[in-house]
Amino acid sequence: MAHAKSNLDLTQGVIWKQLLLFLLPIAAGTLFQQLYSTVDAVIVGQFVGSDALAAVGGSAAVIVQLVVGVFTGLSSGATVVISHGYGADDREKLTRAVHTAIAFSLLAGAVITVVGILLTPDALRWTKNPQEIMGAATIYLRLYFLGTIPMLLFNMGSGILRAVGDSRSPLYYLIICCVLNILLDLLLVAVIPLGVAGAAIATAIANLVSALLILGQLMRAKEGYQLRPRQIRIHRATLVHILGIGVPAAIESSMYALSNLLIQVPINDLGTNAVAAWSATSKVDGIYWSLMISFGVAIMAFVGQNFGAGKYDRMRQSVGVCLKIALGMTIVLSVLLLLFARYCFRIFTDEPQVIQYASEIVTYFVPFYFIWTFIEVLANALRGAGDALVPMVISVGGICGLRILWVLFVVPHWHTLLSISICYPISWLLTATILIIYYKKGRWMRHAPVSPPVSGS
Repeated sequence: MAHAKSNLDLTQGVIWKQLLLFLLPIAAGTLFQQLYSTVDAVIVGQFVGSDALAAVGGSAAVIVQLVVGVFTGLSSGATVVISHGYGADDREKLTRAVHTAIAFSLLAGAVITVVGILLTPDALRWTKNPQEIMGAATIYLRLYFLGTIPMLLFNMGSGILRAVGDSRSPLYYLIICCVLNILLDLLLVAVIPLGVAGAAIATAIANLVSALLILGQLMRAKEGYQLRPRQIRIHRATLVHILGIGVPAAIESSMYALSNLLIQVPINDLGTNAVAAWSATSKVDGIYWSLMISFGVAIMAFVGQNFGAGKYDRMRQSVGVCLKIALGMTIVLSVLLLLFARYCFRIFTDEPQVIQYASEIVTYFVPFYFIWTFIEVLANALRGAGDALVPMVISVGGICGLRILWVLFVVPHWHTLLSISICYPISWLLTATILIIYYKKGRWMRHAPVSPPVSGS
């Protein structure tokens, strides 16, 4: 199959060079996605106030994270299936997977929109969202859910392009839409004082534009992954294959979000200042999480293409290279965050108590970020090879299970920001240790279509 100029063949070339060429646009893209939500928070916090910042960044943000996380997990199944087909040069498999993935996005987006709008008030009550920001949070969430279908289409379309080695096109479209989002935020919040509603409307419009751009790119493609609107339908066997990989990842993402939602409850009990601080912290250290997500996306596609091509030595070597690059970037970012986070918080609010709380939270999290690097890279490498169930079990048990037990049994007796925060690094350490052991044993290679050659690497 002749590859388009924007597509990288990840089965050829020097590993670190190919990985960086593929990774850098994804990293830039995830940072722009983080900028979407950060701009909302900055403009709302400065032009409306701390209560509005808490409304868009407290329980509402965690609920959005839950929805996006579930579908991102599901779409990872499509990315893996498409990367396998692309690496194996299987045009028929590619065509079925692309059209099934888009059809599934439309269906899932419609369901999430209706259910999300209906259950928004109940979801906010379940998380003990502070009553004084309940109205604003409800408006923000319901308007956000109206943009679900475009958001899912863009995420799925980006996953398809990255699976075939094109990480640049999604970046270009994200830059366009991020600039649009900023302009609309300023117009609908600062100029036309619509408050949190303006921020949600701006994001929904930007999501729509990004979806149209990515769909247009897929329809213009000349290869096996070209999108033809008349062929959009669900192929049952392909959907089963996609969900076989995507459902465990979706369960893992949903459990992350649910455990975070459970943690949001004792944070809410500490008051609006604590909620605003937790929100501001999530925006500032979101830079790190965005970059780590990009490493996960990159290694999943990289491993997927080489797995499909039967290049198992190259696949393993790419995991080691990715870990080294990710650890180096983690150390640099951790130092920068510890030095400058307090100054960054002033972008969101001038409230001294909020800044003090947020600075404390950063010191509990940042020194332990290097542990998460192993989880992100190894879990996604395993998914790229088709092993989605075991990473899900390890992550759900080690991270989510421990956090839930911590909130239920430790926090009631030690209800402070410190006690709530430190359950994160403890859960990372447990999960990373188990993942490293499982990866080293190599049982995940049983998913290979042929017996892998003996490797001396």
